[in-house]
Amino acid sequence: MNEQQRKQQAQIRSEEANIERIKNTSSEELIAKYFHADYEPQSPDIKKARKRRKEDIQFHYDFSIPEDMQRIGEGKKFLIRTYGCQMNEHDTEVMAGILSEMGYESTNVTEEADIILLNTCAIRENAENKVFGEIGHLKPLKLEKPDLIIGVCGCMSQEESVVDRILKKHQHIDLIFGTHNIHRLPHLVKEAMFGKEMIVEVWSKEGDIIENLPKARKGKIKAWVNIMYGCDKFCTYCIVPMTRGKERSRRPQDIIQEIRHLVAQGYKEVTLLGQNVNAYGKDFEDIEYGLGDLMNDIHKIDIPRVRFTTSHPRDFDDRLIEVLAQGGNLLDHIHLPVQSGSSEILKKMNRKYTREEYLELVRKIREAMPHATLTTDIIVGFPNETEEQFEETMTLVEEVGFEAAYTFIYSPREGTPAARKKDDVPEEVKKQRLYRLNELVNKQSAESMKSYQGEIVKVLVEGESKKDPDVLAGYTERNKLVNFKGPKTAIGQIVEVEITETKTWSLNGVMVENRVEVK
Repeated sequence: MNEQQRKQQAQIRSEEANIERIKNTSSEELIAKYFHADYEPQSPDIKKARKRRKEDIQFHYDFSIPEDMQRIGEGKKFLIRTYGCQMNEHDTEVMAGILSEMGYESTNVTEEADIILLNTCAIRENAENKVFGEIGHLKPLKLEKPDLIIGVCGCMSQEESVVDRILKKHQHIDLIFGTHNIHRLPHLVKEAMFGKEMIVEVWSKEGDIIENLPKARKGKIKAWVNIMYGCDKFCTYCIVPMTRGKERSRRPQDIIQEIRHLVAQGYKEVTLLGQNVNAYGKDFEDIEYGLGDLMNDIHKIDIPRVRFTTSHPRDFDDRLIEVLAQGGNLLDHIHLPVQSGSSEILKKMNRKYTREEYLELVRKIREAMPHATLTTDIIVGFPNETEEQFEETMTLVEEVGFEAAYTFIYSPREGTPAARKKDDVPEEVKKQRLYRLNELVNKQSAESMKSYQGEIVKVLVEGESKKDPDVLAGYTERNKLVNFKGPKTAIGQIVEVEITETKTWSLNGVMVENRVEVK
Protein backbone atom coordinates (compact mmCIF):
# COMPACT_ATOMS: atom_id res chain seq x y z
CA MET A 1 0.00 0.00 0.00
CA ASN A 2 1.53 3.31 -1.06
CA GLU A 3 1.36 6.65 0.75
CA GLN A 4 -1.60 7.86 -1.33
CA GLN A 5 -3.63 4.76 -0.48
CA ARG A 6 -2.78 5.02 3.22
CA LYS A 7 -4.09 8.63 3.29
CA GLN A 8 -7.31 7.57 1.58
CA GLN A 9 -7.84 4.73 4.06
CA ALA A 10 -7.19 7.04 7.00
CA GLN A 11 -9.71 9.54 5.60
CA ILE A 12 -12.34 6.79 5.19
CA ARG A 13 -11.81 5.60 8.77
CA SER A 14 -12.08 9.18 10.04
CA GLU A 15 -15.32 9.74 8.14
CA GLU A 16 -16.75 6.44 9.43
CA ALA A 17 -15.87 7.45 12.98
CA ASN A 18 -17.53 10.84 12.48
CA ILE A 19 -20.70 9.18 11.15
CA GLU A 20 -20.80 6.87 14.18
CA ARG A 21 -20.28 9.83 16.52
CA ILE A 22 -23.12 11.74 14.84
CA LYS A 23 -25.45 8.71 15.20
CA ASN A 24 -24.81 8.70 18.94
CA THR A 25 -25.24 12.49 19.38
CA SER A 26 -28.61 14.07 20.15
CA SER A 27 -30.00 16.73 17.80
CA GLU A 28 -29.74 19.40 20.52
CA GLU A 29 -26.06 18.60 21.10
CA LEU A 30 -25.43 18.73 17.36
CA ILE A 31 -27.05 22.15 17.02
CA ALA A 32 -25.16 23.53 20.02
CA LYS A 33 -21.85 22.15 18.76
CA TYR A 34 -22.39 23.39 15.22
CA PHE A 35 -23.31 26.90 16.18
CA HIS A 36 -20.87 27.28 19.07
CA ALA A 37 -17.74 25.91 17.44
CA ASP A 38 -16.04 29.32 17.52
CA TYR A 39 -17.89 30.91 20.46
CA GLU A 40 -16.17 31.64 23.73
CA PRO A 41 -17.69 34.03 26.28
CA GLN A 42 -15.86 37.38 26.40
CA SER A 43 -16.66 39.48 29.46
CA PRO A 44 -15.50 43.08 29.94
CA ASP A 45 -12.22 43.78 31.70
CA ILE A 46 -11.95 47.38 32.85
CA LYS A 47 -8.17 47.12 33.38
CA LYS A 48 -7.69 46.06 29.76
CA ALA A 49 -10.11 48.74 28.58
CA ARG A 50 -8.18 51.44 30.46
CA LYS A 51 -4.95 50.62 28.63
CA ARG A 52 -4.16 52.54 25.45
CA ARG A 53 -2.34 50.44 22.89
CA LYS A 54 -0.41 51.80 19.92
CA GLU A 55 -1.93 49.32 17.51
CA ASP A 56 -2.99 50.70 14.15
CA ILE A 57 -6.71 51.14 13.68
CA GLN A 58 -8.02 48.84 10.97
CA PHE A 59 -10.59 50.09 8.45
CA HIS A 60 -13.06 47.53 7.12
CA TYR A 61 -15.22 48.09 4.03
CA ASP A 62 -16.50 44.56 3.55
CA PHE A 63 -19.46 44.29 5.93
CA SER A 64 -22.16 41.87 4.81
CA ILE A 65 -24.90 39.74 6.36
CA PRO A 66 -23.92 36.03 6.31
CA GLU A 67 -25.90 34.14 3.69
CA ASP A 68 -27.61 31.85 6.22
CA MET A 69 -28.83 34.88 8.24
CA GLN A 70 -30.05 37.12 5.42
CA ARG A 71 -33.75 36.14 5.68
CA ILE A 72 -33.74 34.62 9.18
CA GLY A 73 -36.03 37.38 10.46
CA GLU A 74 -38.79 37.14 7.86
CA GLY A 75 -42.16 37.29 9.58
CA LYS A 76 -40.52 38.44 12.84
CA LYS A 77 -40.17 41.81 14.56
CA PHE A 78 -37.56 43.66 16.63
CA LEU A 79 -37.68 46.45 19.20
CA ILE A 80 -34.71 48.53 20.38
CA ARG A 81 -34.99 50.73 23.47
CA THR A 82 -32.34 53.45 23.52
CA TYR A 83 -30.94 55.19 26.60
CA GLY A 84 -28.36 57.99 26.68
CA CYS A 85 -26.60 60.17 24.15
CA GLN A 86 -26.73 60.77 20.40
CA MET A 87 -23.99 58.16 19.92
CA ASN A 88 -26.36 55.57 21.35
CA GLU A 89 -29.15 56.86 19.11
CA HIS A 90 -26.90 56.42 16.10
CA ASP A 91 -25.81 52.94 17.24
CA THR A 92 -29.51 52.05 17.39
CA GLU A 93 -29.92 53.19 13.79
CA VAL A 94 -27.09 50.85 12.76
CA MET A 95 -28.51 47.88 14.69
CA ALA A 96 -31.96 48.55 13.24
CA GLY A 97 -30.41 48.65 9.76
CA ILE A 98 -28.66 45.31 10.30
CA LEU A 99 -31.79 43.61 11.67
CA SER A 100 -33.87 44.99 8.79
CA GLU A 101 -31.41 43.49 6.30
CA MET A 102 -31.86 40.17 8.13
CA GLY A 103 -35.58 40.33 7.35
CA TYR A 104 -36.89 41.63 10.67
CA GLU A 105 -39.52 44.37 10.86
CA SER A 106 -39.44 47.16 13.45
CA THR A 107 -42.19 47.43 16.09
CA ASN A 108 -42.93 49.70 19.05
CA VAL A 109 -45.15 47.08 20.73
CA THR A 110 -43.17 45.08 23.27
CA GLU A 111 -45.45 42.04 23.10
CA GLU A 112 -45.02 41.77 19.30
CA ALA A 113 -41.22 41.64 19.35
CA ASP A 114 -39.15 38.53 18.66
CA ILE A 115 -35.94 40.40 19.50
CA ILE A 116 -35.69 43.13 22.17
CA LEU A 117 -32.42 45.02 22.57
CA LEU A 118 -31.73 47.49 25.38
CA ASN A 119 -29.09 49.94 24.12
CA THR A 120 -27.72 51.29 27.37
CA CYS A 121 -25.92 54.33 28.79
CA ALA A 122 -23.26 54.25 31.51
CA ILE A 123 -22.93 57.96 32.26
CA ARG A 124 -25.29 58.23 35.24
CA GLU A 125 -26.59 55.86 37.90
CA ASN A 126 -30.19 56.82 37.09
CA ALA A 127 -29.83 55.47 33.54
CA GLU A 128 -28.52 52.16 34.90
CA ASN A 129 -31.46 51.87 37.31
CA LYS A 130 -33.91 52.40 34.45
CA VAL A 131 -32.31 49.62 32.43
CA PHE A 132 -32.38 47.11 35.29
CA GLY A 133 -36.00 48.06 35.92
CA GLU A 134 -36.80 47.27 32.29
CA ILE A 135 -34.85 43.99 32.49
CA GLY A 136 -37.10 42.98 35.40
CA HIS A 137 -40.28 43.98 33.54
CA LEU A 138 -39.33 41.79 30.56
CA LYS A 139 -38.98 38.58 32.59
CA PRO A 140 -42.70 37.64 32.49
CA LEU A 141 -42.75 38.17 28.72
CA LYS A 142 -39.74 35.87 28.35
CA LEU A 143 -41.60 33.18 30.34
CA GLU A 144 -44.58 33.54 28.00
CA LYS A 145 -42.39 33.54 24.86
CA PRO A 146 -39.34 31.31 25.44
CA ASP A 147 -38.07 31.97 21.89
CA LEU A 148 -37.95 35.73 22.50
CA ILE A 149 -34.35 36.99 22.37
CA ILE A 150 -33.58 39.72 24.92
CA GLY A 151 -30.24 41.50 24.60
CA VAL A 152 -28.36 44.17 26.55
CA CYS A 153 -25.85 46.24 24.60
CA GLY A 154 -24.23 49.68 24.64
CA CYS A 155 -22.02 51.28 27.25
CA MET A 156 -23.37 49.51 30.35
CA SER A 157 -22.43 46.19 28.75
CA GLN A 158 -18.77 47.26 28.82
CA GLU A 159 -18.83 47.41 32.66
CA GLU A 160 -17.71 44.36 34.61
CA SER A 161 -20.14 44.98 37.48
CA VAL A 162 -23.12 45.20 35.14
CA VAL A 163 -22.31 41.97 33.30
CA ASP A 164 -21.67 40.16 36.61
CA ARG A 165 -25.04 41.34 37.93
CA ILE A 166 -26.88 40.14 34.81
CA LEU A 167 -25.10 36.77 34.87
CA LYS A 168 -26.00 36.21 38.52
CA LYS A 169 -29.51 37.66 38.78
CA HIS A 170 -31.07 37.92 35.31
CA GLN A 171 -30.77 34.55 33.60
CA HIS A 172 -33.63 35.42 31.21
CA ILE A 173 -31.23 37.68 29.27
CA ASP A 174 -29.97 35.86 26.17
CA LEU A 175 -27.36 38.21 24.76
CA ILE A 176 -24.85 40.78 26.03
CA PHE A 177 -22.57 42.66 23.62
CA GLY A 178 -20.64 45.90 23.71
CA THR A 179 -19.98 49.05 21.72
CA HIS A 180 -17.09 47.74 19.59
CA ASN A 181 -18.79 44.73 18.01
CA ILE A 182 -22.18 45.94 16.76
CA HIS A 183 -21.19 44.73 13.29
CA ARG A 184 -21.16 41.20 14.77
CA LEU A 185 -24.90 41.37 15.50
CA PRO A 186 -25.94 38.74 12.86
CA HIS A 187 -23.47 36.23 14.32
CA LEU A 188 -24.55 37.00 17.89
CA VAL A 189 -28.23 36.62 17.06
CA LYS A 190 -27.40 33.26 15.46
CA GLU A 191 -25.64 32.14 18.64
CA ALA A 192 -28.57 33.31 20.78
CA MET A 193 -31.08 31.49 18.59
CA PHE A 194 -29.43 28.09 18.66
CA GLY A 195 -27.38 28.11 21.85
CA LYS A 196 -28.43 27.09 25.34
CA GLU A 197 -26.36 29.55 27.36
CA MET A 198 -26.30 33.33 27.66
CA ILE A 199 -24.12 34.83 24.91
CA VAL A 200 -21.57 37.33 26.24
CA GLU A 201 -19.27 39.07 23.75
CA VAL A 202 -17.81 42.31 25.06
CA TRP A 203 -14.47 43.39 23.65
CA SER A 204 -12.19 45.27 26.01
CA LYS A 205 -9.68 45.80 23.21
CA GLU A 206 -9.82 48.90 21.02
CA GLY A 207 -12.38 48.75 18.25
CA ASP A 208 -11.71 49.06 14.55
CA ILE A 209 -13.70 51.24 12.16
CA ILE A 210 -16.35 49.39 10.18
CA GLU A 211 -17.63 51.28 7.16
CA ASN A 212 -20.67 50.58 4.97
CA LEU A 213 -22.87 49.44 7.86
CA PRO A 214 -26.60 49.66 7.04
CA LYS A 215 -28.61 52.29 8.93
CA ALA A 216 -32.33 52.63 9.52
CA ARG A 217 -32.45 56.38 10.15
CA LYS A 218 -35.35 58.05 11.89
CA GLY A 219 -37.09 60.24 9.33
CA LYS A 220 -35.74 61.81 6.17
CA ILE A 221 -35.01 65.32 7.44
CA LYS A 222 -32.12 65.22 9.96
CA ALA A 223 -29.32 62.67 10.18
CA TRP A 224 -26.52 61.72 12.59
CA VAL A 225 -23.10 61.12 11.04
CA ASN A 226 -20.40 59.55 13.20
CA ILE A 227 -17.02 61.05 12.38
CA MET A 228 -15.02 59.45 15.20
CA TYR A 229 -15.30 57.01 18.07
CA GLY A 230 -13.97 56.83 21.62
CA CYS A 231 -12.35 59.31 23.98
CA ASP A 232 -8.83 59.81 25.37
CA LYS A 233 -9.58 62.53 27.92
CA PHE A 234 -10.11 60.37 31.04
CA CYS A 235 -12.17 62.86 33.05
CA THR A 236 -12.17 61.43 36.56
CA TYR A 237 -15.99 61.14 36.75
CA CYS A 238 -16.48 59.49 33.34
CA ILE A 239 -16.53 55.82 32.33
CA VAL A 240 -16.75 56.51 28.57
CA PRO A 241 -13.03 56.05 27.74
CA MET A 242 -13.34 52.50 29.07
CA THR A 243 -16.68 51.74 27.38
CA ARG A 244 -16.05 53.40 24.01
CA GLY A 245 -12.30 52.90 23.63
CA LYS A 246 -9.60 55.24 22.41
CA GLU A 247 -10.14 58.10 19.97
CA ARG A 248 -10.19 56.89 16.38
CA SER A 249 -11.30 58.95 13.40
CA ARG A 250 -13.02 57.93 10.20
CA ARG A 251 -11.27 58.90 6.98
CA PRO A 252 -12.45 62.28 5.57
CA GLN A 253 -13.47 60.82 2.19
CA ASP A 254 -15.77 58.27 3.85
CA ILE A 255 -17.54 60.99 5.88
CA ILE A 256 -17.91 63.30 2.89
CA GLN A 257 -19.26 60.46 0.76
CA GLU A 258 -21.85 59.61 3.43
CA ILE A 259 -23.00 63.24 3.62
CA ARG A 260 -23.28 63.48 -0.19
CA HIS A 261 -25.49 60.36 -0.13
CA LEU A 262 -27.69 62.00 2.51
CA VAL A 263 -28.02 65.10 0.36
CA ALA A 264 -29.08 62.93 -2.59
CA GLN A 265 -31.76 61.37 -0.35
CA GLY A 266 -33.15 64.81 0.53
CA TYR A 267 -31.83 65.33 4.06
CA LYS A 268 -31.69 68.97 5.16
CA GLU A 269 -29.45 68.74 8.21
CA VAL A 270 -26.58 66.59 9.49
CA THR A 271 -25.05 66.51 12.94
CA LEU A 272 -21.46 65.27 13.12
CA LEU A 273 -21.03 63.01 16.14
CA GLY A 274 -18.09 62.12 18.33
CA GLN A 275 -17.70 61.43 22.01
CA ASN A 276 -15.18 64.25 21.77
CA VAL A 277 -15.95 65.50 18.29
CA ASN A 278 -13.35 68.25 17.98
CA ALA A 279 -10.52 65.80 18.65
CA TYR A 280 -11.29 64.53 15.15
CA GLY A 281 -8.17 63.82 13.10
CA LYS A 282 -5.67 64.08 15.96
CA ASP A 283 -5.00 60.34 15.62
CA PHE A 284 -4.12 60.56 11.91
CA GLU A 285 -0.44 59.90 11.26
CA ASP A 286 -0.38 60.29 7.47
CA ILE A 287 -2.22 63.64 7.12
CA GLU A 288 -2.73 66.85 9.09
CA TYR A 289 -6.48 67.20 9.01
CA GLY A 290 -8.75 68.22 11.88
CA LEU A 291 -12.39 69.08 12.49
CA GLY A 292 -11.87 72.58 11.09
CA ASP A 293 -10.60 71.11 7.82
CA LEU A 294 -13.51 68.64 7.66
CA MET A 295 -16.05 71.40 8.33
CA ASN A 296 -14.41 73.51 5.64
CA ASP A 297 -14.89 70.69 3.11
CA ILE A 298 -18.48 70.07 4.21
CA HIS A 299 -19.11 73.82 3.87
CA LYS A 300 -18.82 73.26 0.10
CA ILE A 301 -21.52 70.53 0.06
CA ASP A 302 -25.05 71.59 -0.85
CA ILE A 303 -26.77 70.71 2.44
CA PRO A 304 -28.55 73.54 4.29
CA ARG A 305 -27.44 72.82 7.86
CA VAL A 306 -24.42 71.25 9.56
CA ARG A 307 -23.99 70.88 13.34
CA PHE A 308 -21.54 68.96 15.53
CA THR A 309 -21.51 67.60 19.08
CA THR A 310 -20.07 67.13 21.66
CA SER A 311 -17.07 69.45 21.95
CA HIS A 312 -14.29 69.45 24.51
CA PRO A 313 -12.97 72.96 25.28
CA ARG A 314 -9.40 71.67 25.29
CA ASP A 315 -9.62 70.72 21.59
CA PHE A 316 -11.60 73.72 20.31
CA ASP A 317 -8.83 75.31 18.24
CA ASP A 318 -8.46 78.55 16.27
CA ARG A 319 -8.76 76.75 12.91
CA LEU A 320 -12.23 75.48 13.84
CA ILE A 321 -13.34 78.95 14.97
CA GLU A 322 -12.02 80.46 11.72
CA VAL A 323 -13.95 77.95 9.58
CA LEU A 324 -17.19 78.23 11.58
CA ALA A 325 -17.08 82.02 11.20
CA GLN A 326 -17.70 81.53 7.47
CA GLY A 327 -21.34 80.84 8.32
CA GLY A 328 -23.49 79.52 5.49
CA ASN A 329 -24.49 75.95 6.27
CA LEU A 330 -22.11 75.85 9.27
CA LEU A 331 -24.38 76.82 12.16
CA ASP A 332 -23.18 78.92 15.07
CA HIS A 333 -24.97 77.02 17.80
CA ILE A 334 -22.10 75.56 19.85
CA HIS A 335 -22.50 73.07 22.68
CA LEU A 336 -19.41 73.53 24.86
CA PRO A 337 -19.52 71.54 28.14
CA VAL A 338 -17.77 73.40 30.96
CA GLN A 339 -18.78 71.02 33.83
CA SER A 340 -17.67 73.50 36.54
CA GLY A 341 -16.73 77.15 36.90
CA SER A 342 -14.04 76.42 39.49
CA SER A 343 -10.46 75.84 38.34
CA GLU A 344 -9.86 73.68 41.42
CA ILE A 345 -12.81 71.42 40.64
CA LEU A 346 -11.85 71.32 36.94
CA LYS A 347 -8.41 70.08 37.98
CA LYS A 348 -9.97 67.35 40.15
CA MET A 349 -12.13 66.42 37.16
CA ASN A 350 -8.98 66.19 34.96
CA ARG A 351 -10.56 68.54 32.41
CA LYS A 352 -7.13 70.00 31.51
CA TYR A 353 -8.27 73.64 31.29
CA THR A 354 -8.93 76.39 33.83
CA ARG A 355 -11.86 78.74 34.29
CA GLU A 356 -9.79 81.51 32.73
CA GLU A 357 -8.88 79.42 29.67
CA TYR A 358 -12.53 78.51 29.13
CA LEU A 359 -13.58 82.16 29.28
CA GLU A 360 -10.80 83.08 26.85
CA LEU A 361 -12.13 80.45 24.42
CA VAL A 362 -15.63 81.92 24.76
CA ARG A 363 -14.20 85.38 24.03
CA LYS A 364 -12.57 84.10 20.83
CA ILE A 365 -15.79 82.44 19.70
CA ARG A 366 -17.86 85.58 20.37
CA GLU A 367 -15.33 87.77 18.59
CA ALA A 368 -15.50 85.60 15.45
CA MET A 369 -19.25 84.86 15.72
CA PRO A 370 -20.97 87.69 17.66
CA HIS A 371 -24.39 86.03 17.52
CA ALA A 372 -23.28 82.50 18.44
CA THR A 373 -25.54 80.57 20.79
CA LEU A 374 -23.65 78.76 23.54
CA THR A 375 -25.04 75.85 25.55
CA THR A 376 -23.26 73.65 28.06
CA ASP A 377 -23.19 70.73 30.53
CA ILE A 378 -22.65 71.31 34.25
CA ILE A 379 -22.14 68.92 37.18
CA VAL A 380 -22.92 70.12 40.71
CA GLY A 381 -21.90 68.38 43.91
CA PHE A 382 -18.62 66.92 42.69
CA PRO A 383 -16.87 65.29 45.67
CA ASN A 384 -15.97 67.94 48.29
CA GLU A 385 -17.21 70.89 46.20
CA THR A 386 -17.36 73.93 48.50
CA GLU A 387 -19.99 76.66 48.46
CA GLU A 388 -17.38 79.08 47.09
CA GLN A 389 -16.52 76.71 44.25
CA PHE A 390 -20.20 76.32 43.38
CA GLU A 391 -20.59 80.11 43.35
CA GLU A 392 -17.76 80.23 40.81
CA THR A 393 -19.91 78.05 38.55
CA MET A 394 -22.86 80.42 39.01
CA THR A 395 -20.80 83.50 38.11
CA LEU A 396 -19.34 81.75 35.05
CA VAL A 397 -22.84 80.85 33.82
CA GLU A 398 -23.82 84.52 34.14
CA GLU A 399 -20.65 85.79 32.49
CA VAL A 400 -20.92 83.47 29.47
CA GLY A 401 -24.68 83.89 29.18
CA PHE A 402 -25.48 80.27 28.33
CA GLU A 403 -28.90 80.02 26.67
CA ALA A 404 -29.42 76.43 27.85
CA ALA A 405 -27.60 73.88 29.98
CA TYR A 406 -27.86 70.21 30.83
CA THR A 407 -27.38 70.17 34.60
CA PHE A 408 -26.75 67.16 36.83
CA ILE A 409 -25.97 66.19 40.39
CA TYR A 410 -22.70 64.24 40.40
CA SER A 411 -23.27 60.49 40.15
CA PRO A 412 -20.34 58.16 41.00
CA ARG A 413 -19.56 55.50 38.40
CA GLU A 414 -17.75 52.35 39.49
CA GLY A 415 -14.33 52.08 37.85
CA THR A 416 -13.68 55.83 37.73
CA PRO A 417 -11.12 57.68 39.91
CA ALA A 418 -13.78 60.06 41.28
CA ALA A 419 -15.80 57.13 42.63
CA ARG A 420 -12.96 56.43 45.07
CA LYS A 421 -13.10 59.95 46.54
CA LYS A 422 -14.82 60.49 49.87
CA ASP A 423 -17.67 62.94 49.43
CA ASP A 424 -18.62 65.25 52.31
CA VAL A 425 -21.28 67.30 50.46
CA PRO A 426 -24.73 66.41 51.90
CA GLU A 427 -27.35 65.29 49.36
CA GLU A 428 -29.71 68.07 50.38
CA VAL A 429 -26.98 70.67 49.69
CA LYS A 430 -26.44 69.17 46.22
CA LYS A 431 -30.15 69.38 45.46
CA GLN A 432 -30.30 73.01 46.60
CA ARG A 433 -27.33 73.88 44.38
CA LEU A 434 -28.94 72.19 41.39
CA TYR A 435 -32.17 74.09 42.05
CA ARG A 436 -30.35 77.45 42.21
CA LEU A 437 -28.36 76.67 39.06
CA ASN A 438 -31.50 75.67 37.14
CA GLU A 439 -33.25 78.86 38.24
CA LEU A 440 -30.39 80.90 36.78
CA VAL A 441 -30.26 78.88 33.54
CA ASN A 442 -34.05 79.16 33.10
CA LYS A 443 -33.88 82.91 33.65
CA GLN A 444 -31.11 83.31 31.05
CA SER A 445 -32.97 81.08 28.58
CA ALA A 446 -36.18 83.12 28.95
CA GLU A 447 -34.26 86.38 28.48
CA SER A 448 -32.52 85.09 25.35
CA MET A 449 -35.88 84.00 23.92
CA LYS A 450 -37.34 87.49 24.37
CA SER A 451 -34.89 88.82 21.77
CA TYR A 452 -36.75 86.78 19.14
CA GLN A 453 -40.06 88.62 19.66
CA GLY A 454 -41.22 89.95 16.28
CA GLU A 455 -38.23 88.44 14.46
CA ILE A 456 -38.52 86.29 11.34
CA VAL A 457 -36.56 83.05 11.74
CA LYS A 458 -35.85 80.11 9.46
CA VAL A 459 -37.34 76.87 10.79
CA LEU A 460 -36.59 73.35 9.61
CA VAL A 461 -40.01 71.75 10.06
CA GLU A 462 -39.74 68.28 11.60
CA GLY A 463 -43.40 67.37 11.97
CA GLU A 464 -46.46 67.86 14.12
CA SER A 465 -46.17 69.21 17.66
CA LYS A 466 -46.26 66.52 20.35
CA LYS A 467 -49.01 68.45 22.14
CA ASP A 468 -51.22 69.44 19.19
CA PRO A 469 -51.43 67.68 15.80
CA ASP A 470 -52.75 70.89 14.24
CA VAL A 471 -49.50 72.68 15.10
CA LEU A 472 -46.17 72.14 13.33
CA ALA A 473 -42.82 72.15 15.11
CA GLY A 474 -39.21 72.60 14.09
CA TYR A 475 -35.91 74.21 15.01
CA THR A 476 -34.14 77.41 14.08
CA GLU A 477 -30.51 77.58 13.02
CA ARG A 478 -29.67 78.30 16.67
CA ASN A 479 -31.57 75.24 17.84
CA LYS A 480 -34.63 77.03 19.25
CA LEU A 481 -37.88 75.05 19.16
CA VAL A 482 -40.66 76.86 17.24
CA ASN A 483 -44.35 75.91 17.18
CA PHE A 484 -46.62 77.35 14.49
CA LYS A 485 -49.65 76.55 12.35
CA GLY A 486 -49.00 75.75 8.73
CA PRO A 487 -49.72 73.27 5.96
CA LYS A 488 -48.48 69.70 6.35
CA THR A 489 -46.60 70.21 3.08
CA ALA A 490 -44.14 72.36 5.07
CA ILE A 491 -42.82 69.26 6.91
CA GLY A 492 -39.27 68.59 5.79
CA GLN A 493 -38.86 72.11 4.44
CA ILE A 494 -37.15 75.25 5.77
CA VAL A 495 -39.78 77.97 6.13
CA GLU A 496 -39.82 81.51 7.48
CA VAL A 497 -41.77 82.05 10.71
CA GLU A 498 -42.50 85.34 12.47
CA ILE A 499 -42.24 84.97 16.25
CA THR A 500 -45.35 86.16 18.10
CA GLU A 501 -44.76 84.72 21.58
CA THR A 502 -41.66 83.72 23.56
CA LYS A 503 -41.45 81.15 26.35
CA THR A 504 -38.59 79.84 28.48
CA TRP A 505 -37.70 76.95 26.17
CA SER A 506 -39.74 77.50 22.99
CA LEU A 507 -41.18 80.06 20.61
CA ASN A 508 -44.61 80.43 18.99
CA GLY A 509 -45.14 82.09 15.65
CA VAL A 510 -46.86 82.26 12.29
CA MET A 511 -45.61 81.24 8.89
CA VAL A 512 -44.83 84.32 6.87
CA GLU A 513 -46.90 82.94 3.96
CA ASN A 514 -49.66 81.57 6.21
CA ARG A 515 -50.49 83.90 9.08
CA VAL A 516 -52.52 81.71 11.46
CA GLU A 517 -51.86 82.35 15.14
CA VAL A 518 -50.77 79.54 17.49
CA LYS A 519 -52.86 79.79 20.65
